[in-house]
Amino acid sequence: MARSALVVIDMLNTYAHEDADRLVPSVATALPAIVDLLRRARAAGTPVVYANDNFGEWRSHHGEILDLALAGRHPELVEPLRPDEEALFVVKARHSVFYETPLAYLLRSLDVTELVLTGQVTEQCVLYSALDAHIRHLDVTVPRDAVAHIHEDLARAALRMIERNMGGRIADAADVTF
Repeated sequence: MARSALVVIDMLNTYAHEDADRLVPSVATALPAIVDLLRRARAAGTPVVYANDNFGEWRSHHGEILDLALAGRHPELVEPLRPDEEALFVVKARHSVFYETPLAYLLRSLDVTELVLTGQVTEQCVLYSALDAHIRHLDVTVPRDAVAHIHEDLARAALRMIERNMGGRIADAADVTF
């Protein structure tokens, strides 16, 4: 039987970067669906993995990353997504959640074969993570209403690529089951 995990990508964010003003409205729109996915995954006992940029602070750990994000420009976009005590955490430095992280090993140890990818940015980190999951023979679902973008046209193209080129499932968050 397949086991899924919910991967929350780069949502612990300071929003102190070049594209933040373009990104924030999309994050605000996606936030309720992400919060709902988190609630349902936790209730089902599904592993929740936060894969987050470390903002170049290589001595940081997940608590410090959360603190930085909460002290950032939009704590109202971070607080509802606060990791609980069961959450798993992977620090990443590049776009893919797999690139030079222990995520593949972690997922194998949990017998995970399906990923639900949520977070930001659809046309960057979500797309590259979906590709890396695909080449690792993991099934991927991306809830279209639980991912945020900078460029809407590129996000639509990214979702189409995930579906067409990688066999990923694009669905509404409400249709994702754990």
